[in-house]
Amino acid sequence: MPNVVITGANAGIGLATAVGVARTGARVILAVRSLDKGRAAADEIVAKVSGASVEVMALDLASLASVRSFAVELADRAPVVDVLVNNAGVTMKDRRETVDGFETMFGVNHLGHFLLANLLRPQLAEATDGGRLVVVASDAHKFVKGGLDFDDLMAARKKYRVMKAYGASKLANLLFTREAARRWIDDGITVNAVHPGFVATRIGRDGDGGRLGDLIVPLLKPFARTPEKGAATSIRVATAPELAGVTGRYFVDGKEKQPAATALDDDAARRLWTVSEDLVGWG
Repeated sequence: MPNVVITGANAGIGLATAVGVARTGARVILAVRSLDKGRAAADEIVAKVSGASVEVMALDLASLASVRSFAVELADRAPVVDVLVNNAGVTMKDRRETVDGFETMFGVNHLGHFLLANLLRPQLAEATDGGRLVVVASDAHKFVKGGLDFDDLMAARKKYRVMKAYGASKLANLLFTREAARRWIDDGITVNAVHPGFVATRIGRDGDGGRLGDLIVPLLKPFARTPEKGAATSIRVATAPELAGVTGRYFVDGKEKQPAATALDDDAARRLWTVSEDLVGWG
């Protein structure tokens, strides 16, 4: 039974991804901030998928200590990880910092997942049919013109703009995907990114997205796709037999798509990797 780890799997796209993956017969591990919400999600999955194997584990991507603790516990529970879906994401209307001093969106959306993936790399490399890392990115990476500002990755020097900062974290996701695919190919690990589209979830709501979340998102909700439709590409990239060996790609609506040129910059991808290693204390 394959082991599939999904971050942010208690609601929205993550939960829909977990349901879809559970239907393939995999053992699904929900990596969530709230164990209570995670357990409720697990109950929902079991109710929808008869005989589903679901476990819940605590993971706060805003804390590097939590990421490390999760990895240690997971190593005992799952010596082999067949698929890791880096799904969790946040938007913040105001500039805030994680407990480690990172701008929250960059810290959670990129750095927390960067450390998690590196910690789980040995388990992914043990997968019989090749481990898969699926990175939930976004076309929001196109909001960042000219590429990442390596002099201001924490959005502290210039006026904070929520969508630019969010876009930077998503561009980082794509650059990470590109570099990880290059570095890990000899381990048999494939690394691909996906864009779920505009989905009716809680991201950008609950007061964390400013007017984007409190006003614009509700107005656009009738035009949004369901979490199930948003999760379809993640599920395909995580499980489709025909994608075995495919790596370093970007998928939208289930098909490969070319991202913006800024996401194809190998120099920026290598530089981001080195900077990220320094920031999280890895390497």
